[in-house]
Amino acid sequence: MSAEYTTFGLAPAARTGGVLAGGAYQVHRDFLDFIVDGRPLLFRLSDLDAVSPLAADVPPAIFTAQVRGLLLEAGPPLPDGRYIIYGCPECEDLACGAVTAVIRRDGDDYVWRDFAWQTTPDADLTRNGYHGIGPFRFPGAEYRAALAPLLAQGPGAPRRRVLLIGARAAALGRVAAALRTIDIGADIAPDLADASADELCQYGAVAFGPAVPEEARAAVRAAFTAAGATGVAYVDEPAPIVPVLVAQIEHALDRTPAERRRLTALAVTGAAAGVEVTSPCRIRLTAYRLDRLHRTRAHQVFDGVLEPGVHRLALAAGAVKGRSYLVARAPESVLVTHGKPG
Repeated sequence: MSAEYTTFGLAPAARTGGVLAGGAYQVHRDFLDFIVDGRPLLFRLSDLDAVSPLAADVPPAIFTAQVRGLLLEAGPPLPDGRYIIYGCPECEDLACGAVTAVIRRDGDDYVWRDFAWQTTPDADLTRNGYHGIGPFRFPGAEYRAALAPLLAQGPGAPRRRVLLIGARAAALGRVAAALRTIDIGADIAPDLADASADELCQYGAVAFGPAVPEEARAAVRAAFTAAGATGVAYVDEPAPIVPVLVAQIEHALDRTPAERRRLTALAVTGAAAGVEVTSPCRIRLTAYRLDRLHRTRAHQVFDGVLEPGVHRLALAAGAVKGRSYLVARAPESVLVTHGKPG
């Protein structure tokens, strides 16, 4: 099968973690996605929750082995010259499913072809092949220029640590515990007294408790600026519902460039939610609210694949009444907005 030339690159990406309705959680994973013809390859797989083998949290030896495999400096892990392109974000078990492809050299070029979904060592292209994807021919120099530097750099991850500022240690402790279950480091402090610059530079986000006055918030921001901690995100209006606040922090920590995001907008208008996506992907939309006894109520509004564009999704009566929030999750991003009575 012939293949036309296309461009190859890498870009930071993430599979968002989060505390889900019902208490379940999913782990956050940072990884490098494959940029094919200027577009993330994962975006072509609309209903796939997966990460590439170039994940930031794998040991250096495994990371190096994955890079050498893609460069064909190591043998394929699967029969017929097949390499794993995307796998399960929770484990390394092939039984969970993986997107694989044959990688071959053709002169100085690298060719990716015969993409398939596999849960066993042998691929069935007739039944599980991705017939609309590939083959791709990458110029050898461009391909090696993207991958070879990783052998020296090794895995790397952005700052995945958040500082929770407030006096209510018990309430913040529940948030910190939830964040740690999805591999986000969390510390609690009433203020930044005696905090060193090196310590402050470890944080990617700060979430303020609702009782922290504005002058104290300004002092925190000034301390981070003086420490040279750039790019720190601040959550100024934390939700009083743990899964929602976790989602707010996840969004604050997201460093994905805007042009690489599929889930780009979320709003509530009347009795409907407006969701905007830039390419086909699975969206889960959940409404959270506090009842009169301050108990958390969660309602799944939507779970399905949306095509590119703006979509209007009906909200059930009472889903966003009172103090409520909507959380929209795509595989690699999350958005939060306030609910409004219909």
